[in-house]
Amino acid sequence: MVGLSAQSYAQTAKGGTSNSKAQKAFEEGNKLVQARNFPKALLAYEEAVKRDSTYGEAYLQAAGLYRVMQKPEESYQFYRRGLALLPEQPKLANDYFTYADLAFARGQYQEAGTYYEKFIKLGRKNTKQAAHAQRQVKNVAFAQKAIKEPVAFKPQSLGEVVNKMGLQYSPVLTTDQQALLFTARQGSGELDDEDLYLAYRKNGQWQEPVSISKNINTELNEGAASLSGDGRTLVFTTCNRQDSYGSCDLYISYREGDEWSTPKNMGRTVNSTSWDSQPSLSADGRTIYFASNRPGGQGGDDLWVTKLKDDGSWGAPVNLGNKINTPGRENSPFLHASGNTLYYATDGLQGMGGLDLFKVSREKGGWGTPLNLGYPLNTHRDESSIFISPDNKTGYYSGGQSAGAGKAEVALLQFEVPDVWKGKTISTFAQGKVFDAVSKKPLKATVQVYDLDSTGVISQQVSSDGSSGEYTIVLNQKQRYALFVTAPGHVLESRHISATSTSAPLALDFYLQPVNKGAKAVLSNIFFDTGKAELRSESRTELDKLFQFLRANPKIKVEIAGHTDNVGQAAANQKLSEARAKAVVAYLVSKGAPATLFQAKGYGQTQPAAPNTSEENRQLNRRIELRIL
Repeated sequence: MVGLSAQSYAQTAKGGTSNSKAQKAFEEGNKLVQARNFPKALLAYEEAVKRDSTYGEAYLQAAGLYRVMQKPEESYQFYRRGLALLPEQPKLANDYFTYADLAFARGQYQEAGTYYEKFIKLGRKNTKQAAHAQRQVKNVAFAQKAIKEPVAFKPQSLGEVVNKMGLQYSPVLTTDQQALLFTARQGSGELDDEDLYLAYRKNGQWQEPVSISKNINTELNEGAASLSGDGRTLVFTTCNRQDSYGSCDLYISYREGDEWSTPKNMGRTVNSTSWDSQPSLSADGRTIYFASNRPGGQGGDDLWVTKLKDDGSWGAPVNLGNKINTPGRENSPFLHASGNTLYYATDGLQGMGGLDLFKVSREKGGWGTPLNLGYPLNTHRDESSIFISPDNKTGYYSGGQSAGAGKAEVALLQFEVPDVWKGKTISTFAQGKVFDAVSKKPLKATVQVYDLDSTGVISQQVSSDGSSGEYTIVLNQKQRYALFVTAPGHVLESRHISATSTSAPLALDFYLQPVNKGAKAVLSNIFFDTGKAELRSESRTELDKLFQFLRANPKIKVEIAGHTDNVGQAAANQKLSEARAKAVVAYLVSKGAPATLFQAKGYGQTQPAAPNTSEENRQLNRRIELRIL
């Protein structure tokens, strides 16, 4: 029998017995083990230690048998008592190893460290057990230090209104933090249905959660879900559906107005015949990180990523590699709204035991070095499923009973994020609506955000809601952006978002003009040095978008108009505005647009968009405009 000791001791030896009745019970237990009558064997060993409470050998036999019967708590208790009664010796090396693992799994780090060291000293060298023990000694040291240096962490319940069921877990929020999605069950029994719920915040208070949709929740279990930043794309996990490819698959649904579409399996490209679960959507809903035990990874459960392609299909998942994944388990990924920090759980890195929560930041060469979030968030138990708000101020997770959680066994909690847990980048957002400029009706449009410091790199792409025109995009603080809004049959609109304007949420509405004669649009992301007509490199993003618009509307002709503020001589401003308009036309012609499409005209300072009374207004007046002829 694996895990059972069969050492023989002289009756007078320490850990043995001189009690004949105890010895008889012990021998009877050994016979019953050979006969595979484990329950009666345990009774016999317990009788032996009852007759002689110093009978260490009997304690070890019972401990090993309890372990074989998958009763780790009883096994731990009998090992603890038995090993304390027996002298240190090589024959007990495997028992030291087993007991150390049991102690570590219970957070008994001092005991675990002591017995790992004994195993290292007395056990076989150059084995998997020896390597494991060496790693665990380091984990013990880490855990003990972490407990001595706890992170300031004071979670509070979201209250009984939200935590109204037995189990609530896996919280995620929209970018504006006004909608909370989570998984819940009435109880922990196998027959308790697992569904997705939404709670909304009104006047600063969370309202009673409701089922997300009858199109989403079924008699099967739905859970481990993620929302895009605008709350309009949902990816979740469900298992054993008729159209599943594996045990658990990822499904996707989209919201238009107040209705969620019927979920669709994400297909063979994304899902495998293995376990695929625990998705985390990027803010724009175009990238998904998830956990899977499919072949081709670094170990058991690994983290993978798939991205939405230009044709609307999802690309083949890519393993995150050995900087993130280990031979152990990686679970519960959460991508911060900024896209620059990933939180996840693993038992393959130095930690407190079980699954610990880590964060890792994106660097120029990829992901950096993961950082353990420390104690008391991480303990010897499995931890998972953390959410950090875009502004890095508030965190959410699920935990055991706490004040204000009512009768919930597992409740949703929130906390002020300690500095060491904050994401690499602070994010805010812009929200607004898109309308048709003539009918004033909401318009379904594409909203694209480009990083102006990385020419041509798209940061996000979302669609406005066709029913309401609403959209939400994430903006990282201290970063410059070019924002473009396009819809078929309408003139493109653009905005420049400066690095200073991203310090707080923005409200930006757009009124797209139909492609008709006289329609205008300001080209907000075309840049020139003061007094010069040479296009700066960051102008290429907007110029390329303008070129795409012209290709989509080949029958129109346009005027490219240059405007200036009133600083300097009027004649010089007139000449400068003409030169800048011609520079724009020259770029578009160089890309392949026919020269006959354009008129380049300068208006100098004669058509200000705003009074020239401030630098902000003068900047608005220094502009290039598009007008359809």
